[in-house]
Amino acid sequence: MTHGRAVTLMIVVTLLWSIAGVVTRHLDAARSFEVTFWRSLFNALTLTVALSAMRGAALWRGLLRAPWPVWASGLCWATMFTAFMVAITLTTVANVLVTMAIGPLITALFARIFLHHRLPARTWIAIAVGGIGIAWMFGQEAGAGMSLTGTLIALTVPLAAATNWTVLQYASHGPADPDEAAVATQDMLPAVLIGGLLSAVVALPLAWPLQASDHDLGLLGLLGAVQLAIPCLLVVRLTRELPAPEIALLGLLEVLFGVSWAWLGAGERPGPSTLTGGALVLGALVVNEALALRQRR
Repeated sequence: MTHGRAVTLMIVVTLLWSIAGVVTRHLDAARSFEVTFWRSLFNALTLTVALSAMRGAALWRGLLRAPWPVWASGLCWATMFTAFMVAITLTTVANVLVTMAIGPLITALFARIFLHHRLPARTWIAIAVGGIGIAWMFGQEAGAGMSLTGTLIALTVPLAAATNWTVLQYASHGPADPDEAAVATQDMLPAVLIGGLLSAVVALPLAWPLQASDHDLGLLGLLGAVQLAIPCLLVVRLTRELPAPEIALLGLLEVLFGVSWAWLGAGERPGPSTLTGGALVLGALVVNEALALRQRR
């Protein structure tokens, strides 16, 4: 795959990720945990079909013998799937996406704390500026008497994502012990399937009784298969073609696309506090990743 084709495909991935907010705004009856349940269920069904075709019976045998990082990663995916959709139903799409944009900076901080990675000064500065951006957004919402519940729930998504990335890093660079060495070669993609199944199981009792219309099920099936499962499979393939900093930079397009879709397709205009906080978060992340990419080159 050429570099240009890989970049184009990564842009397609961010476009698919970004449709969640605007599609959710056009649901008839499904709300909160029911949205989470159907989206996670359709995601799990799509991944089951895709991974079974790719791995065959070895998928399920490997899953039963999978080491703890696979299950820990699955729990993180489940948290991300659940919190994201609940947050989307409680606050604006822009608030959720801006809050999630701080994820790479939290990941860098977790890597320093748990994996003892050395962080350059520019990354510490970016973490501080990104934190100020999120704090500004929270403070303005609180001062205006707005509910912070949705934004606080959205904050668990980058926290779970940072934990997930730390687990994946450990799986690739863990101890040289023979028992741990197998972890490095473990296929981590089934963790996404575990996450979808766990999210659906947890959300079902909270979503009962189910009220989704046929129209809702069609949209939620679109989210589970096209917005979640397919991009997850694609981005795993792209990690072999593009460096992590470049993927992180391209991934920021989800924020721009998602806010634009919600504005154009649902009339959801981002507020001043979201724009200011988002500018600080995205600016800090773009500068940090651009400097890192330039240094590596």
